[in-house]
Amino acid sequence: AESPELKGGDFAPSASRTTNMATAKKILIVLTSHDKLADTGKQTGYYLPEVAHPLHVFKEAGFSVDFCSPQGGTPPCDEGSKAAFAEDAICKAFDFAQVANTKTPAQVNPADYNAIFYAGGHGTMFDFDNAKLAEIGAAVYEKGGVVGAVCHGPAGLLTIKVGGDFLIKGKKVTGFSNEEEGAVGLAQTMPYSLEDRMKGAGGVYSCGPNWGEYVQSDSRVVTGQNPASSTAAAKEIVKALSS
Repeated sequence: AESPELKGGDFAPSASRTTNMATAKKILIVLTSHDKLADTGKQTGYYLPEVAHPLHVFKEAGFSVDFCSPQGGTPPCDEGSKAAFAEDAICKAFDFAQVANTKTPAQVNPADYNAIFYAGGHGTMFDFDNAKLAEIGAAVYEKGGVVGAVCHGPAGLLTIKVGGDFLIKGKKVTGFSNEEEGAVGLAQTMPYSLEDRMKGAGGVYSCGPNWGEYVQSDSRVVTGQNPASSTAAAKEIVKALSS
């Protein structure tokens, strides 16, 4: 699990944001279906604040939200994230019934969405390399939408192609860093390095200090480095959709 030190930041809605500005805006949040941390015997899944905090921001902005996962149905929540954020107000208020029946990628019509947000958690490293998810992301982007991700969620961006090139090629991006992966002792457990793969797909990768809020936004692609970046990344998506 990711560091228990990570807390989410400022969740107050922007005073300048009004529900009217967000009329008809709809966001698809993608969650992992994977619940096993390789062969460690440990449980994993989506990281709770990386869903709860962005959802809160999107709802406060007046957006409607749907959920999707590679297998559909009820995706697994990382139990460590529940424990680490047990006293976090936004996570405590999260209604798990909202994600009890997520869509499969095949059930998603990309034309319905103004943005897609790939939430993180270590599970994403095992199942976000999904051709249908990549097609949805590309379709949302190609019609002028925003593609976002946080922490390990950028695993879902790695195979998105637009106009024959990787979506993140030449764009400023971030995601869970090699240093952070090493700090939580899972660098050898992951099937690949997210930072290295983002660079390999042509992304102009950068990161901030471990566990600190750090977000990159470039040409309608918004990425956050870690759980502490969840709220800020979501606010950048709201900003991009409201401009």
